[in-house]
Amino acid sequence: MSPHLALTSVPPWAVDLVRPPADLSGRSWTVLAIGAAAEPIARQWAAEVTKHRPDAALRIHHVADADAACSALRADLAGAVVGWRLLLAGPAHACLRVRSAAIDLGVADDEMTIASTEVGTREIFCPHCKHTTLARVDLTDELPCSGCGRVLFVHYHVSRRLGTHLGFAIHADRRPAP
Repeated sequence: MSPHLALTSVPPWAVDLVRPPADLSGRSWTVLAIGAAAEPIARQWAAEVTKHRPDAALRIHHVADADAACSALRADLAGAVVGWRLLLAGPAHACLRVRSAAIDLGVADDEMTIASTEVGTREIFCPHCKHTTLARVDLTDELPCSGCGRVLFVHYHVSRRLGTHLGFAIHADRRPAP
């Protein structure tokens, strides 16, 4: 892990494939598996939870993308009680968006366990035009904003509110070519 990451808001699971065990401290669980690569992780977590608590209130959702995961999250949270836990697996960029939605809905970081299945794709927010660019890019790389065309530096920062990485124009004083 880069030394810069120790001083930033980028979670470890957004740069390295992380597969933690299920959080067994809860009383009820929602497991969200985004994409096919997340399904084995969801199965493992479900097995861990049911072994620990055979009568567990466990809801498992296999979804295709972050939008579907956010819908399932909102539905499950509507009936959540004290002791509810979120187990989320999928591509890091999708998990960042779902984590952002969960935080917005009042879920605390210690109520979420997140496993990444892919970390090379990122959503980069442009503060100049407010557009988000999805691309395979490393931290500290540069890429053109798909909204305004400015060359953005991919910074060691994740917005908890937006669920995206922050980009900034290295040459903010230069206007993009028409």
